Parts: sequence; C-alpha cells; structure tokens
Amino acid sequence: MIPREVMQNIRRIQINTSHVVDDLLAGGWHSAFKGRGIEFEEVRPYQVGDDIRTIDWNVTARAGEPFVKLFREEREMSVMLLVDLSASQSFGSHHQTKRELVTELGATLAFSAIKNNDKVGLTLFTDQIEKALPPRTGTRHVLRLIRELLYCDPIGRGTDLRAALDHLGRTASRRSVVFLISDFQDEGFERTLRVTRRKHDVVPIQIVDRHEVTMPNVGLIRLRDPESGKTVSIDSSSRRHRRAYAELMAARQASTDAMFRKMRMEPIRIFTGEDYVEPLQRFFRRRESHA
Repeated sequence: MIPREVMQNIRRIQINTSHVVDDLLAGGWHSAFKGRGIEFEEVRPYQVGDDIRTIDWNVTARAGEPFVKLFREEREMSVMLLVDLSASQSFGSHHQTKRELVTELGATLAFSAIKNNDKVGLTLFTDQIEKALPPRTGTRHVLRLIRELLYCDPIGRGTDLRAALDHLGRTASRRSVVFLISDFQDEGFERTLRVTRRKHDVVPIQIVDRHEVTMPNVGLIRLRDPESGKTVSIDSSSRRHRRAYAELMAARQASTDAMFRKMRMEPIRIFTGEDYVEPLQRFFRRRESHA
C-alpha cells in the first residue's frame, strides 16, 4: 500500500504535466520519433491513383488483375529515461532543485510516450545503477516511474555516465529512444556514448542552474562539491574571481557542446526555475523539420 502523502505527490506531478503532454508534446512525438519501420499488412485490388511501384506482380499474375501491397508503420517504440541522481542534482537556486525539475521532465516524457502507445522504461544512476525498470506501457507503470523519481534514495553520490550507458547496452536488446538526463558533470564517457549512439536514438538533456554558470556577488562564500565533498572559500565580491569562475564554466560547457556536435547529437539544455516546455518544443520542431 502506497502511503497517502506519497500518492498525493505522484498525482500532483501527473496533474502538473498532463496539460503539457496534451497541448504541446503529444502532437509532435509521432513525427519526431520514428517507429521500428514499415511492415507489410495486406494486398488489395489496384485503384486509380495507386503508386504502380506497390503492385504485387506475383498476386497480379495469379489473379489476372492488378493488386497492390499495403504497408503500415510499425509505431511501437521503447523509450528509455536514463536519469542522473548524483548529489549535484540536489542543487537549486531558483525555487527548484535540479532533481525536482528532472522529476517533472521525466513524467512529461513518460506520459508522452504512453499516450503514443510506446513503452517507457527508467534507469536511475549515480556512480552506480540505483534502480532499473524495464519498458512497459500503461498509466500505472508511469506512476511507478514517478514514484521512483520522487523518492529513490540513492546510495552513490558521484556520476558515472559510462556505467549507465554500459547498463543500457546490456539490457536494451532493441533500438530505443534514449533520453539521457544529467548535468553531465563527468568525464571519460565519450567513447561509450558514441557506441550507444550507433544503436539507439540518444537525446541528451542537460540540467543546469543559473548560479552554476555565473557566481552571484554575495561576499565571502564557501563552495562545496556535493559529489566529492570538497570545499573551497571564494570572495565573490571580487570581480576577478567572478570572471575567472564564469570563464571556467563557459570552457566546460563549450567542451560539452563540442562533444555533442562531433557526434551529431541534438542536446536540450534546461535551467531550473524556468519553463522547460519551450526547449522541448524547439527540439520537436527541429526533429519534425528534418524528418
């Protein structure tokens, strides 16, 4: 039996994301993500206007009149959410932590998937695999995914993207749409990501807080890396310190962006405390225009 308070929080997420799914995402999902391909359905007599390239010559020869092949798109897909729950996800300076944003975003993507009759699965990871739910359909399954996103208490604190991608490679036997949701505060995963990209349609979603990008002018502050536990004191009133910090963060972001460009991937960058719908809309529009 799920506690009442837990169920209320799950339902709140469901309600908050339902209008996003209905109004903004569901319509573009079909065009943005292709099914497994086209499969033969049946033959029928030729009608004026049919493409002559679809004529089934074997059936036509036996019947003495032209017949054409009919095909349908095999729509069912598996959608995998690979979600980073490392300690850095607890940070947030705009009335929302990164993990809270990840939960709402994950719920939106999961409901979008099942609304289009696709299966959706979830892998939560830190520097180890924390939880893995295989792809399934149905609202009850998505509600369980939301519960894990909300209440999973991770054992690890660091980030190991390579381990998460390796786990996907071992468990996902068929091609899937993979939403890799992380702040990408990790190194050494490029080769594994490249291998994963060959088999799956990988969509990186980078979760960022504005104060991770630029340091506020609030005097002497102590910064603590939530993953390593290391602390350092910085005088944020120093323009030189703020500029050096901003340049360091910009260089890291440029390196991440360059990696994605080299792999021809389309990352989505979403900030805490800001609307995540518009970045998703832009992504779907780009995908639809390139389809």
